[in-house]
Amino acid sequence: MKLTAAREDLLAPLQSVIGVVERRQTMPVLANVLLSARDNRINITGTDLEVELVATSMVNVQQGGDITIPGRKLLDIFRSLPEQASVTLATEGERMSIKAGRSRFTLSTLAAAEFPLVEEINAQQTLTIAQGEFRRLIDKTHFFDGSAGRSVLPERSAAGN
Repeated sequence: MKLTAAREDLLAPLQSVIGVVERRQTMPVLANVLLSARDNRINITGTDLEVELVATSMVNVQQGGDITIPGRKLLDIFRSLPEQASVTLATEGERMSIKAGRSRFTLSTLAAAEFPLVEEINAQQTLTIAQGEFRRLIDKTHFFDGSAGRSVLPERSAAGN
């Protein structure tokens, strides 16, 4: 894989998916994001096995491909680069090189085949419910905060009234 893009075109989609990337993971690949580059587009995917987020950006793809790379390290690198910097990502064996101006970084990668993908949901059913009834159901909902060992009632903002 080899691609070139403005820092912001890579940083924005990465920031969109990084929230589900595990810091302390049970599987090493869960600390990674999946980069899929083809047709001058990059898809960045993050998952924690329950939630999968995918963000897309337009980039200049010289050579397409799929690879996983440590998400938080990649985010730190992109944040450290100057605004509007031209960034080149290129895989070299089991490593990815990141170049921007005089900056050079090399990160270890894992094969894209190791990245767990959440099955696509093709829901064919819809549910319509009156707003008042939906609000009544939400008002009756209690959440359990296991870390604190207590029930937590949902908050409603004044804007929701």
